[in-house]
Amino acid sequence: MEKLVQMAASPALGFAVSYIAVLVLLGVVLAWRVIEIRRSQKIGLGDGEDKILRRRIRAHGNFSEYAPLLIGLLLALSMVGAREWAIHLVGLTGLVGRVLHAIGLSQTGGASFPRVGGMILTLSALVFGAILTLVFAWS
Repeated sequence: MEKLVQMAASPALGFAVSYIAVLVLLGVVLAWRVIEIRRSQKIGLGDGEDKILRRRIRAHGNFSEYAPLLIGLLLALSMVGAREWAIHLVGLTGLVGRVLHAIGLSQTGGASFPRVGGMILTLSALVFGAILTLVFAWS
């Protein structure tokens, strides 16, 4: 219980939940972009063979696949007493990665600098976050 009280008073937790809140807002923006096209094109289900809608659906879907992992790592890092720099490393790298990937995937269905760079940053944040979680948990 003492560890939980210390965690709640930690600036690291404040930074972690801030990154989480921004990730959630990004998810809402990506969802809204899908809804926008669905309404304007009157497409209730699927993509209606609309290329723009298809890319927006995948941008939102891909975000929804990776964001929960980032959120879990940010919370785990806070729980194991990670330093603020570790929260910022994982949070900022993951957030920038998700933004870049969404931009890249929204622009083209093929490879692009933002899309590839976004995935590299996202996967780096996940790997470093997992390693840092283990280091802080066992130190």
